[in-house]
Amino acid sequence: MTNLFGHSVRSEVLALCLGETGAVFLCVLTLLFVGGSFGQAEGFAAAVAVAAITATTVLLVAGAVGFYEPSTLAGLRATLVSGLVGTTILLLLLVLALQFTEGEGVSPVQRHALISVMLGTAIAILLTRLGFLLLRPPLRRLALVGAEKPGTDRGYAPFEVTLALPVADALSQAISRGRLRAWRVWAVIAPSRTPLPVETQKNCAAAGVHVFTAAEFSEHGLNRLDLESLPEGWLASAKAAHTSRTEAALRRGFDILVASALLLLTLPLLLLTMLAIRLDSKGPIFYRQERVGLNNRPFMLFKFRSMVTDAEAGGVARWAIRGDPRVTRVGRIMRLTRIDEIPQAFNVLRGDMSVVGPRPERPTFVAQLGEIIPHYHDRAIVKPGITGWAQVNYPYGASVEDARMKLAYDLYYVRRRSLLLDLLILLSTVRVVLFQEGAR
Repeated sequence: MTNLFGHSVRSEVLALCLGETGAVFLCVLTLLFVGGSFGQAEGFAAAVAVAAITATTVLLVAGAVGFYEPSTLAGLRATLVSGLVGTTILLLLLVLALQFTEGEGVSPVQRHALISVMLGTAIAILLTRLGFLLLRPPLRRLALVGAEKPGTDRGYAPFEVTLALPVADALSQAISRGRLRAWRVWAVIAPSRTPLPVETQKNCAAAGVHVFTAAEFSEHGLNRLDLESLPEGWLASAKAAHTSRTEAALRRGFDILVASALLLLTLPLLLLTMLAIRLDSKGPIFYRQERVGLNNRPFMLFKFRSMVTDAEAGGVARWAIRGDPRVTRVGRIMRLTRIDEIPQAFNVLRGDMSVVGPRPERPTFVAQLGEIIPHYHDRAIVKPGITGWAQVNYPYGASVEDARMKLAYDLYYVRRRSLLLDLLILLSTVRVVLFQEGAR
C-alpha cells in the first residue's frame, strides 16, 4: 500500500496508472514528432503539449470508466467493457477537439496528428496492460485470527481469505508447520482489541508475512474504518475537523463551479425529464424532503419525483428496495441513470450540501441508526454530498447493516478528506452512473 496525499492506494495499481500515463505520453510524442506532424524544431514544444494533454485526458477517462478498479483488473470481460466505453469517450473528445480547429475540414497535418494520437494511445495501453498481466503478483491472500471459516467474508475483496485461525496459538502452529508459506499468505489480520504476542509477530515477519490489526487493515487495505475500534474523541484528529478558512473558501468555490456547470450542461436533459415526469404520472415534478445536514441541522432536499405521490402512505419512512413497486416508469430510468439526483445541485448552490460528502439521510433514519450504530452522528461534521466515498464504493443502502458499511466508508472520508480524494470520488461517480452500479 502507498500513502498518496493521505489516501491509501494499492502500490501495483498506482504503478500501472503512472506507467500507463507515461507510456501514452512517450508513444504519442514519438509518433507526432518523428512522423512529421510537428517536424520543425519549433514544433517540438507543440508536440510535447499535445502528448501531455492526451496522456492526462487518457488518465482521467480511464479512471472515470473504472479502468483501475480491482474488478476490472481481475477480469478480461470487465477490461474489455471498460476499454470499449473509454475508447468511445476518447473518440468523442477527439471529434469535439477537431471542431474547434481553424479552417474548413481536416487538414493533412491534423489528420496525421489524429491518427498518431489514437495509434499511440492504443499501443501504449496495450503494452502496459500486457506487462501488468505478466508481472502482476498473484492475488494477495489473508489469514484471519479469531475467525471460524475462511472465504465466508466477502467484505475483504479484492483480497482472498485463505486461512481462518480461531486463536493466536493456532497461528504459531501454522507458522511452525510452514502453512503460511505453503498457502502463500501475504498478511495476517488479528483482532484490534487483542493484538498478537510480540514473539508471534516476529515469527510472521521472519516468514515474510505482514501483520495488521483489523482496524489497520480496514483503513489502509480496504479504505474504510473499523467502527468498533474507533475511540471516543477520534474526530479531533480527523482532517475534516481542521479545515482552514482558505480551504473552506476553495471548497465553496469548487462546489459552486461544479454545481453550476452540472445544471448548465444538463439543462436540455432536465427539461426533457420534467416533461416526461409530467406525462408519466400525476403529481409534482420536483420532490422536496427533509434531510439532515451539517452538524445535524435539517434542510429541504430537492430531487426529481421518481415515485408515486402516495409512496409513503401514513407518513412512515421506508427503505427503497430492488424493484420497488412505488417507483414510476420514468422514475425507474431516472434512478438507473441518477438523473433524479441532479436537482441537488440547487442545494449545493444554497449551501446546504457539497458536491462530495456523505449521503444526506432522513431525520427518522438518522435517529434510528444513531441509536444502533456507534459513531453514526460523526458523519455530520461535514456537509452531505451529491456523491461520496460510500456511494462509489458500496451499493445503495436498504438495511441497518448496509448503513453500517456505508458509515465505515463515510468516516474514512472524514478522517482523510483531501482534494485528491474528492477528485477520485468524482471520477468514480462517472463509472457508477455509466454502469448503473447499485441503482434501485
